[in-house]
Amino acid sequence: MPTDPRGLREEAPLLDAWLRFQEAPPTPFTIPGHKQRDDLVGDVVAGDVPLYAGLDTMKLTDGVLAEAEERAAQLWGAVFCRFSTGGATHANQAVALALGREGDEVIVSRTLHRSMLLGLVLAGLVPVWVRPEVDVATGLPLGVAPATVDRALGEHPCARAVLVGDPSYVGTVGDVAGLAEVAHRHDVPLVVDAAWAAHFGFHPSLPRHALQLGADVMVTSAHKTLPAWSQAAIVLARTGRVDATRLDAGVEATATTSPAGAMLASIDAARALLARDGEQLLDGALRAARAARERLLAVAGLVVLDGPRVDPLKLTLVLSGTGADGNAVEQDLLAEGLPVESADRDVIVAVVSLADTRQTLDALANAIGRSIERHRGRPRDVVAAATYRVDSETAVPPRRAFFAAAEVVPIDLATGRISAELVAPYPPGIPVLAPGERITEGTLTALTQARAAGVRIAYAADPSLRTLRVLRHQD
Repeated sequence: MPTDPRGLREEAPLLDAWLRFQEAPPTPFTIPGHKQRDDLVGDVVAGDVPLYAGLDTMKLTDGVLAEAEERAAQLWGAVFCRFSTGGATHANQAVALALGREGDEVIVSRTLHRSMLLGLVLAGLVPVWVRPEVDVATGLPLGVAPATVDRALGEHPCARAVLVGDPSYVGTVGDVAGLAEVAHRHDVPLVVDAAWAAHFGFHPSLPRHALQLGADVMVTSAHKTLPAWSQAAIVLARTGRVDATRLDAGVEATATTSPAGAMLASIDAARALLARDGEQLLDGALRAARAARERLLAVAGLVVLDGPRVDPLKLTLVLSGTGADGNAVEQDLLAEGLPVESADRDVIVAVVSLADTRQTLDALANAIGRSIERHRGRPRDVVAAATYRVDSETAVPPRRAFFAAAEVVPIDLATGRISAELVAPYPPGIPVLAPGERITEGTLTALTQARAAGVRIAYAADPSLRTLRVLRHQD
């Protein structure tokens, strides 16, 4: 199996440009200001090569980025591709700008990351929320049912698009093909935030990716399950129902004008590796993940998500039946140098990528098993996460609420008021409360319970939740 990235250089134009820069570095009179000197602030800037006057000329005359994006489009079966150095957050917001005009409605799954909600603010779009089905046994989302989207489109015939997140943060896989069929029957595009699914479609044991299933736009993160730099993401689209010019303009409008060339090169390298060796590498990761899953399934009382509607490279564990507190298990894992993606009282999520091996996953599974036995207690009832069980009421369009005059009120006086801020348990960063939504007792109870379960409350002006920002009464 290849381990030398130079073996990919002929298949990855951005990687080749990055390697050539390292082999014959210039004496630049351009940014970045460290000018490739590692004696100033140390190796923290090692490998930092810009796109402009780095991987390419300042005028982009070599066209290496365009060539790399074209190769990615071909690999995923798209006609449009742009790389992002701002993560799926930037990509989602760019897509939002391409979907409609201010005031237009869009059907939006409440499982979407907060980045898309802020994209709605930027674009002035108005969400019609649809909820995922929830598994009673685990309290976790199963995906938004096509019938739910069909009903929403029937009730909102002027809606311009359907936006969903799939697979979910916990690895459950919805019916994307069914959603695409419904969206297209209503003549609107299906946009899928597939941030956690860059590996889908590249091994027979994995689900097909969203474009293969009929989606019109797919956003995916190259840094989550592929070996790219953090913040590396890709926007891919078929353009029959989406304006490619507007999508391209959306990418440019929300992107940095000083993109990190090394990050772009890492996307290109990850793409080339996936194209050439992806099935072989994924096969090893899948086998190791299966062995770890079988080890964890043997732990009494532990529920491990599994089956055809689950990403096999996500290890999602429900601890309620063991009585162990996931926060205590997380501390044990941290002490052993095994941090996980997410942990609260009831659920632990571990991400597996094609970089993992049987050794790394054996270590994780064994450590989790030991920790659960150490903290085992009386089994408790499963409680669905706040993110998936709160009904929201949009009283004011998100953009108007975001810019409206606001005031701070004690949380016990916030019921019935309209939120001026976004509040989300993190991870996964899915809003429980969004700008323009009416604050209810259910909302406040859900947030309080999430915090009590050991989940960090993110994005709120007051993360202690003693106060909330709300619209002034005249607004």
